[in-house]
Amino acid sequence: MELITGKVVVISLFLLIITMIETLAYSTRISGARVKLIATALSLFSTMVLVSRFSTMIQQPLTAKLISEAPDLNKLHFIEEQYRILIGVTSIGVLLGILLFPTFINIFSRAIIQLSNQRGSVIALFSKQLNREGIKKTFMCFRLPKFSYLKGITLKTIPKRLFVINIIISAVFTVGVLSSMYASILVPKYSQAALMSSGIINGIATILLTLFIDPKASVLADRVMKKQTDYIYLKSYSLTMISSKFLGTIVAQLLFIPAAYYVAWFAKWI
Repeated sequence: MELITGKVVVISLFLLIITMIETLAYSTRISGARVKLIATALSLFSTMVLVSRFSTMIQQPLTAKLISEAPDLNKLHFIEEQYRILIGVTSIGVLLGILLFPTFINIFSRAIIQLSNQRGSVIALFSKQLNREGIKKTFMCFRLPKFSYLKGITLKTIPKRLFVINIIISAVFTVGVLSSMYASILVPKYSQAALMSSGIINGIATILLTLFIDPKASVLADRVMKKQTDYIYLKSYSLTMISSKFLGTIVAQLLFIPAAYYVAWFAKWI
């Protein structure tokens, strides 16, 4: 049986889009600071994160079906290879998001202003942009990443603790669902408990994100708006988040199997 099937390709495209959205969401705060509409920017950020989280829920049953379609001979190794491909696709999605980061800072700057004008209606925002003129203006926002974007960013401006924390959180998010599904093969008797554990894993990662990452970003954006902190610190924060997210997906390759065995142990223990 082929390793890369039509279903793997579909799931990969799905993951690519989800991961790009999650990565590009970090640009909304920079856009909000640019146009001085931080509250509206946070609303747009929340919408994007909500869409990506819901998309992950849709992706789960598709990924689980790969297990039932895998050959019985050497099934564990076959599923491991397929899931590692999906983790690799996640890394590519983050990388594409990084490459499109300058472009979407411009796009979101326009979107935030439009969202404010539409009194917070996301539906009205999209309906106004889905025409020839709106699409033309969107393409005009395209910018290639330049090294000049890094000007002024030093080790002093980079939040090192957040960098490490976000690597861990990103790695956990990346393998949460996949490790739980792999664990269900390791302990068939407790497969349901293993599958349900993905919600606990991602829930813990979400709590860590809420406690350590989001408040810091919001306070930093407010301080930049009030001119209490230099704009370079907000840029450094965004660079820290997207680069650590990428490294987190790389670490996920190492974490995948150990996490699966931990979930299998947990499923038997409870």
